[in-house]
Amino acid sequence: MVVAPEPRSGHGRHRSATGLLRSLTPLVSERVDHEVDEPLFQRDPEYIRRQLSAVTRAVNLFSPEVRGGEHIPEAGPVLVVGNHSCLFFMPDVWMTALEVVRRRGVEQPAYALGYDLLFAVPGVGPFLRRIGTIPAGGPEAERALAQGALVLVYPGGDHEACRPWTARNTVDFGGHRGFVRLALRAGVPVVPVVTHGAHDAVVVIARGERLAHLLGLDPLRIKVLPIVLGPLGVAPVVTLPMPSAITVEFLPALDWRGYGPEAAGDETVLSQCYEQITDTMQAALDRLHAERSHPVLRGWWNLVHHGPRHLAVPAA
Repeated sequence: MVVAPEPRSGHGRHRSATGLLRSLTPLVSERVDHEVDEPLFQRDPEYIRRQLSAVTRAVNLFSPEVRGGEHIPEAGPVLVVGNHSCLFFMPDVWMTALEVVRRRGVEQPAYALGYDLLFAVPGVGPFLRRIGTIPAGGPEAERALAQGALVLVYPGGDHEACRPWTARNTVDFGGHRGFVRLALRAGVPVVPVVTHGAHDAVVVIARGERLAHLLGLDPLRIKVLPIVLGPLGVAPVVTLPMPSAITVEFLPALDWRGYGPEAAGDETVLSQCYEQITDTMQAALDRLHAERSHPVLRGWWNLVHHGPRHLAVPAA
């Protein structure tokens, strides 16, 4: 999942592990530490080109509609901030990334901040690095912005991506304000991007915080183990997403540069900026919900009667 730039806990995180899986935690923790210590900026434009067709085919199953791409600057540093949905399937992320490529091409640097545990999964870490994902929580995002890159972040992380289905139309960053500090320190515009319909594709009953704690996943910064309703009934993370119709809309940029880098330590400014962007995104999500109701029904109808809606592969 793509997450907020909150501070990483550092090495040795397994020492306080408790719970049913505590014996496995040190092994996973060491693997995470090793992967985080790998060279960070390994983005490969040619590799990205080769993935565009497959990614486009995958998101076309969700009757995708993308709006407001003109709000993405064609060049220069920018922080793109989105609401996160649909567990680890992340169609919102892929649709957003495709539009970024369509707008800026693949040669200009663009990165997404990712949960560091993902880099420890065999085969996944190298893939993430080559498409431009960097671990969240360290100085890497600020370095990327200083080099003129676009950086994509989903501050709600797994807290938001695993929220209950009843809260599917709520922007929930969980109070994470690291992205605000990042934008203020770097002095870059902030482009909000709102996704509607993605979280309708999965029926999450509960985040499963207690289950995650019982299994001893806290030292790995895994706070949720979602309980979902799927074809096999109610179970932890055993389901496939429904072909819900998903709309992604980029909003006009917010400019906080007038506050200056020192405002990154001002709690009042942090709160004002946080409230501004969450209020702006919630208003957009409310509008999309009113306009694009019943996304699962529309998605199934489109799939059955018209076939998948086709976004064109970005010309890169």
